[in-house]
Amino acid sequence: MEKNLSHTLLLVDDNEDILEFLSDDLGDRYHILTALNGKKALNILDSESVDLVVSDIMMPEMDGFELCAAIKSGLEYSHVPVILLTAKNTLQSKIEGLELGADAYVEKPFSPEFLAVQILNLLKNRDKVKAYFSSAAPPQSRGLAPTRSDDLFLEKLRQVINANISNPDLDVDHLADSLHMSRPTFYRKVKAISDLSPNELINLARLRKAVELLNGGVLKIYEIAEMVGYSSQTQFGRNFQKQFGMSPTDYLKNPAG
Repeated sequence: MEKNLSHTLLLVDDNEDILEFLSDDLGDRYHILTALNGKKALNILDSESVDLVVSDIMMPEMDGFELCAAIKSGLEYSHVPVILLTAKNTLQSKIEGLELGADAYVEKPFSPEFLAVQILNLLKNRDKVKAYFSSAAPPQSRGLAPTRSDDLFLEKLRQVINANISNPDLDVDHLADSLHMSRPTFYRKVKAISDLSPNELINLARLRKAVELLNGGVLKIYEIAEMVGYSSQTQFGRNFQKQFGMSPTDYLKNPAG
């Protein structure tokens, strides 16, 4: 099985023996955090960047269904995949978990190898979305996000960036305020979905808009630089070169690359 210690898993179970077993089994591949119930898991999610949650269903204080609902219903961590573990071998139990947004359902007693493959597949899917953002950074992001609420979040984020794209002072604080989120929560959310910092996302949006304006063939380069929020043509040219491997002038000569 592949090693990827850059990913963090949150394991949630009120049985400490199971937590220890799973931690030992998965700890050589992932960074592991643990919680004994859903409430403690949410506290961890509030302060840590978590890539995937594996949770038992039957727990005191807050069970796995309630935890899954809390994760998937709010913007803060709806992007985090959830695998539910259960001893309930009933169709209704599975339906309930999936309706709450669970990404996978594993019955106890489970094969550690089967669980590991489920985890790996979900993380690979998330990484594909991240790679798409960081390489192409598409202006239209609908349908890419793992949940409907994340689709809405990304669409709103795109709208805010585009509406303020000529403002050189547009930054993470402005975006977080516009989406009614704290700065740390907003930063973690954007990074988790796109693998980009908010400032990197802003920069890519500026450059995408610049390409669109360059393709129009009407405006001068210094005018475009100002329209997409760069304080100088030099800064614009440097960022354009870094992203696309050519200067704006060279792009105009050969827009197809």
